[in-house]
Amino acid sequence: MACASYLQERGCSVKLFDKGRGPGGRMSTKRIAQDGREFRFDHGAQYFSARDEDFVRQLKAWEKAGVVARWPKDKPDAWVGTPGMNAPLKHMAGSLEISFSTRIVGIQRQGRAYALRTEQGALPQQFDSLAVAVPAEQATTLLGALDFGMARHAVSVSSTPCWTLMCAFAEPLSDLPESYRSDGVIAWAARNSAKPDRDAHECWVVQAGPAWSCAQLEMEAADIVPMLLEEFARALGAKLPPPLLATAHRWRFAFPNSANSGCLWDGDNRLGACGDWLTGATVEDAWLSGRQLARTMLREG
Repeated sequence: MACASYLQERGCSVKLFDKGRGPGGRMSTKRIAQDGREFRFDHGAQYFSARDEDFVRQLKAWEKAGVVARWPKDKPDAWVGTPGMNAPLKHMAGSLEISFSTRIVGIQRQGRAYALRTEQGALPQQFDSLAVAVPAEQATTLLGALDFGMARHAVSVSSTPCWTLMCAFAEPLSDLPESYRSDGVIAWAARNSAKPDRDAHECWVVQAGPAWSCAQLEMEAADIVPMLLEEFARALGAKLPPPLLATAHRWRFAFPNSANSGCLWDGDNRLGACGDWLTGATVEDAWLSGRQLARTMLREG
């Protein structure tokens, strides 16, 4: 969306396809309804910061729009989306043409145009240029038949997974910090309900470390839940009450060992790639990669 917004602001006609049901990706906010109540969890990225001047300007625009707020209780320079981490992306999506729940499974070059195929069949429209913005492991499949160099670049990048526990309790867990970090089984835990503009339910997001997540990668989510609840209690040195709800999500491509290329662009074939696997694993890195690709596309034509 960072790439598309920049291109659209400069007069280009842009269409996006996203396999997700809505904007978010690794900045998703999951909503779970149970017993007449709705619980919300930022189960991917927990916060972001801004250092690059362009991203600082974007952050100020989001703040003015009311879709981000500071979260200084965790880090002095931490920001979060409000009322959920996906709020900035929902804000961006409002001005873009996006087809959600649309998984692109094939790309074919037809003359100087690109034809796309979904799981339901070929799309009727064709496109002059193409930007692939998915994890490296998925980009390899899409780029393989189009640009061997780009595909080889993607193959060189690997990602570590992350199992994430989402749990809610009837009462606040007292005498605990708002967030917890370690190099052990529980790499990160945060009281989601302590973030700005969240509801009052006692909700926690608990993310396992890469080694533990790798070892349990192919387990079922239902089996992961009690394991992570036990590890969470052990890490905090506290006895947890029975949760009102608890579920787990597997991020298979959570943390890429980035290629430090910024973006990829083949001007002859008008084909590009962007994403955190080309820059770094932060929200800012992903945004900057998209903007860099857009500028390159306009500059090199």
